[in-house]
Amino acid sequence: MTETIINSISKTVVISPDHPFTIIGERINPTGRKRLAAEMAAGDFSRVISDALAQVAAGAHALDVNAGIPLADEPAILEQAVRIVQSVTDVPLSIDSSIVAALERGLAAYQGKALVNSVTGEEERLEAVLPLVKKYGAAVIGISNDEAGISEDPDVRFAVAKKIVERAEDHGIPRRDVLIDPLVMPIGAVRMAGRQVFRIIRRVQEELGCNTVCGASNVSFGLPNRATLNATFLPMAISAGLTAAITNPLEPEIRRALLAADVLMGNDENCIAWINANRQETTPEVSAPVADGRTRRERRFRRE
Repeated sequence: MTETIINSISKTVVISPDHPFTIIGERINPTGRKRLAAEMAAGDFSRVISDALAQVAAGAHALDVNAGIPLADEPAILEQAVRIVQSVTDVPLSIDSSIVAALERGLAAYQGKALVNSVTGEEERLEAVLPLVKKYGAAVIGISNDEAGISEDPDVRFAVAKKIVERAEDHGIPRRDVLIDPLVMPIGAVRMAGRQVFRIIRRVQEELGCNTVCGASNVSFGLPNRATLNATFLPMAISAGLTAAITNPLEPEIRRALLAADVLMGNDENCIAWINANRQETTPEVSAPVADGRTRRERRFRRE
């Protein structure tokens, strides 16, 4: 199976159907987070640091870093965010921006082989982003939309994905370094969104030989109990061939679902990760006397 490799100075992550599912933490993103946006714009990265550390502690294998703040100097902020996150954690980073100048500043600051988020099938975007990916030896996320927008026809979206892969190869970027994002649509608005994505993922794996990634939380947008929907969607997508997701590892329901998926896909050897995550740790039983001379058990703690 195809292996996409990204790394930091000291840690390598292999994205592949034959490896544990890759969790890319989504929290370092000011979109919809007014406090984080204001802090980053003011040069305060304390919340960025705490989000980075918390996501890695919760099981993220890589972190997405975005600095999309209206009217702010996004290239400078993204560069600083990349440097700061790399100073506090050793996981690889996904450098996330729609502004090419910001991507270049982030890539220039990054130490290791980054993941670029992202390139679309639009001609202007392809010719602006792919040379940067090649220059810095990065991997890239290819998003399956183009000048025509996002099609609800999975065959059209697959055709865009194929175009991105072929154009990347024209720039000297091997297809193992292209992860296709099939574009998850909100299931509340597009009833067949799940089936569309599963179909594209299968075709990308079987016909293009590429790994796949998605923004998992899109599927539940606008609906209640989003964590349950996301945690159900991800194992279904994994069974179709999905190999990575930009998601929130701080949601226990999502993290448990992904650990279970690794077990059931045969990617958790001897179920060690599952056992370690579910091991019940107890304190020694403390006996205390009661009125009739018997003893009672005081407390038993269990960590899940």
